[in-house]
This record gives sequence, C-alpha cells and structure tokens, in this order.
Amino acid sequence: MAVRKVLIVDDSKTETLLLAAILQEHGYSVASADGADEAMEKIATERPDLILMDVVMPGRNGFQLTRTISRAPEFANIPIILCTSKRMETDKIWGFRQGARDYITKPVNAVELIAKIKALD
Repeated sequence: MAVRKVLIVDDSKTETLLLAAILQEHGYSVASADGADEAMEKIATERPDLILMDVVMPGRNGFQLTRTISRAPEFANIPIILCTSKRMETDKIWGFRQGARDYITKPVNAVELIAKIKALD
C-alpha cells in the first residue's frame, strides 16, 4: 500500500505545522486532528493511508487511541507511527503493544520520518 494521505493527530499546532511541512515537501497529502474525537471522525471520512500519532494529549491519549484504531476491523489496516516526546524504551514497547507500526521521538528528524514512512510501502 503506497502512502499518499497522512493524518497527523497532535494537540500542538506547532508540531502539526512542522510535520505537515515535512510531509508536503515530500509529496504527501496531509490532514490533521487535535484530539481523539476529531481523529476518529477524520479517519472515518478521509480514510488516511497513515496516521502520525502524538501520545501526550488531553482526553484519550495516543496509546489509547492507537489501541482503539488498531482493534477496529474497519481501521486496523491503517498503519500508525507514534510520534512523541516520550523516549523511554517501556513507552516504545507499550506503543507497539497497542498496535503502532513504528515509533519516532520528537524533535522529529525529517530524514528518519520519511524513511519510516517509505518502509511501510
């Protein structure tokens, strides 16, 4: 599956704009959501090819939302890359257990991010 459309889920407008700029520079179409409820709406209506998910957000956090998405039959095939400031190995392991396909820490290195996306193709 070629990744063309990416949904960024992050409550930080600054992070969202930074990620969107990196993705658009590499030809990806970008949508964004600033929390779990908006993310679920956009996943259902826009059907992204990939989700970049922050972990630390108000309400349902990124781990919880990743678990919800990855266990929903209609969305389980959408890969999720956790994109977070949480750097502990236990966080990474927990993220994978929730259904994430990859994990990248902030501040995001553009080359690393694009390489991780291309590895999903």
